Amino acid sequence: MPEVDTPREVKYLDPRVAIIRHRVEHVGNVVAIASGKGGVGKTTLATLSALVLSKRGLRVGLLDLDFNCPACHIVLGAQDAKPREEYGLVPPKVYGVEFMSIAMFVGDKEVPMRGVDIVNAMIEILAITRWSKLDLLLIDLPPGTSDEVLEVARLLKHKLKTILVTTPSRLSIAGVRKLWEVLKKLNVPTLGLVINMVRNINEIKAVEEEVRKWGIENVATLPYDSELENAIGSPDKLLNTEVAREIRRFWDKVLEVMMAPQQRTPG
Repeated sequence: MPEVDTPREVKYLDPRVAIIRHRVEHVGNVVAIASGKGGVGKTTLATLSALVLSKRGLRVGLLDLDFNCPACHIVLGAQDAKPREEYGLVPPKVYGVEFMSIAMFVGDKEVPMRGVDIVNAMIEILAITRWSKLDLLLIDLPPGTSDEVLEVARLLKHKLKTILVTTPSRLSIAGVRKLWEVLKKLNVPTLGLVINMVRNINEIKAVEEEVRKWGIENVATLPYDSELENAIGSPDKLLNTEVAREIRRFWDKVLEVMMAPQQRTPG
């Protein structure tokens, strides 16, 4: 008997979709950290952003959805962190950050999964994770425009915003532009773009001009920091790096943009 594709409409009958929206009901903002290709420092930016924002007093969650290469737990030094079962999974707090990752279940083992299986596992984690009342939930997305990225945009479209990450490389910029165009078509706002691993300030002038043509005004540059690798796994050391200081400045601008509509709301 020939295999019959499941109609796309069936996906919308999944009861987990309604549960996911309930799970983030008390989350003020959901911001995905995304990149056009891997190896640009997306995970480091997501994790350091969570630490920086938690340090300034915000209630922050961090969700690692990069199933093929989860690494936020390594940056945080949270290899032994485990969720608590209570009407779902309550994420552990790591250095003040509520944290959830597929790595909590599989460790550092390779888990071969096809695209449809990854999407299903991602939906399951979104549905069973019980976040508290957060100011901000940061999501470390897989690179590119994979099914997982598109599914997150669909499931969280009522709250989702993004921050894009690239390096000065022409290949990386081409990839992030493609991603930006896809997100724009999906009506997912972009709060800013980070140019990471900058060795020479002169190399980014053309990149900044290009990005601003897209309509992205909040552009930050993070220097290449040889000491960053030595700080991996130690939140205290990470927060004292030059990269962390630049990320703080970047988020000052992002939060201004995010809070502006709320300040204009009467009552």
